[in-house]
Amino acid sequence: MTPPASPAPTPKGHRRRTALLDAAERILATGGGAELTMRAVAAEAGVRLGHLQYYFPSRADLLAALLDGVLATALERVAALSADGPDAGPCPDAAAVLDTVLLADHDDPHLVRLFTEIWALAARDETAAAAVRAFYAGYAGHVAGFVARRDPGRPAADCRARAETFVMLMEGAALFRTGIAAHRSAATDAELRRVALGLLGPDA
Repeated sequence: MTPPASPAPTPKGHRRRTALLDAAERILATGGGAELTMRAVAAEAGVRLGHLQYYFPSRADLLAALLDGVLATALERVAALSADGPDAGPCPDAAAVLDTVLLADHDDPHLVRLFTEIWALAARDETAAAAVRAFYAGYAGHVAGFVARRDPGRPAADCRARAETFVMLMEGAALFRTGIAAHRSAATDAELRRVALGLLGPDA
């Protein structure tokens, strides 16, 4: 006999779940994956362990939900790049997209620390790695769509190759521009922008 489907979460339940995930995100960004335990998250959220386990029975459940939320939010920031169709509007300016959507993320210390810890988790945990691979596949897909909008005659495979190279450039730049691996400079930023804009295609 098929078990009944779980009821849809109530608004109150959704708020509680979000608060727990926010607590987990803070711990991951500040303490790393080793500090992301069920007891630590419960303490950070100010609830009993049983309350946390009601929403997330195991650390794996908590981690999966945390990654889904963080990566989905990050992906939303670039989703408009590949928008197409009659309601899509004009293609965004590449320089504006680069500065306000992508490079601007490097100015958010919390976001940079969070992604650094997610990369570290992905190196050791296949669940995390699968989520990260799916995120970057989607990210590259949106950038490839943007390249295609700017240069409609370019072959799809070339658009994808440019997009994946662009994503690699942006993610590596995060380590250098935020002080983790080096420090940003005006000259390096200018060269980064030149190369990145070249990958995105010709001006419309």
